[in-house]
Amino acid sequence: MTLDIVNAQNEKTGSIEVRDELFGGRVKGDLIWQSVVRENASNHQGTHATKTRAMVSGTGKKPYKQKGTGRAQVGEARNPLWRHGGTVFGPQPRSYDYAIPRKQERGALREALAAKFQAGEVTVVDGFGELAKTKAAAEMLGRFGAKGPALVVDVKPAEGLTRAVRNIPGTRCLPSGRLTARDVMLAKRIIATTAAVERLQEVLGS
Repeated sequence: MTLDIVNAQNEKTGSIEVRDELFGGRVKGDLIWQSVVRENASNHQGTHATKTRAMVSGTGKKPYKQKGTGRAQVGEARNPLWRHGGTVFGPQPRSYDYAIPRKQERGALREALAAKFQAGEVTVVDGFGELAKTKAAAEMLGRFGAKGPALVVDVKPAEGLTRAVRNIPGTRCLPSGRLTARDVMLAKRIIATTAAVERLQEVLGS
């Protein structure tokens, strides 16, 4: 697969070969799904909480004698059967994070990139120049046809590029080493440098 390389003005300056054995085959959607679900779970705050009978306010005194009243036996007003009592088996703060094999994570990223390459949603640029203003970054993304969520990828993004992009709604700037399948699938347009594409091919092909 051969992709055009363009400059910041969206003018063709060359081409780059993308390895078919990595990005040219049938896309395995199940790998992508597993990686995206795992990352979504890791981002789940898990701060939900309910009060048990030990946490709710109220006395622990027995409200009335055990026998002879004709009422159900009860030990305290905080029991779950009574109004204002504790909650039984309610949600408590916990982590939803879990791990999948690193090889599986890399495979998911490879499949996600393959889907974007095959759909023609990746623009390869030779560099971003000295971007320091959000307006200039927005104009550049517009020239690349980035309408909606976009992902800017470089091996090590310059600080000025990161600052210029972060104020554009729906646009993210990431180093190639931190890229995940979820990041790729959320973007409608990916703008990556030649160095980033080469680095990704090197890592995913090893």
